[in-house]
Amino acid sequence: MTYGEASKNRQYAERSSILNMIPAERVYIACGYTDMRRSINGLAAMIQQSYKLDPFISTLFLFCGKRCDRIKALFWEGDGFVLLYKRLERGRYKWPRNKSEVLSIDRQQLRWLMEGLNVEQPKAIKPIARISLI
Repeated sequence: MTYGEASKNRQYAERSSILNMIPAERVYIACGYTDMRRSINGLAAMIQQSYKLDPFISTLFLFCGKRCDRIKALFWEGDGFVLLYKRLERGRYKWPRNKSEVLSIDRQQLRWLMEGLNVEQPKAIKPIARISLI
């Protein structure tokens, strides 16, 4: 590996997704297809009407269109909404398409999604909530 390749790999590993910096308590992804022409009001209405959730809480909502190469993220910041839009130049997101519902994911699953992996990793070690030793 040359110095240039090592430097490029280090820069890629050190970069952080802007989505990881959002101080959301929960992360939800809208499974299925979302019309990417929707703006803040349309996405907030969809959250309330289709998913029966409150868009005005500390929650990051993620949406993906049919092409799977772009996402929108909606977050209430207390005094207004933040709408982020990301388009991949290469590759596609592994977006859950099986249901028209919202799926709660954790930060690790968000990282997997942003890296182009499925949110459900069958080989991942699942956390244990509580163990009784007696």
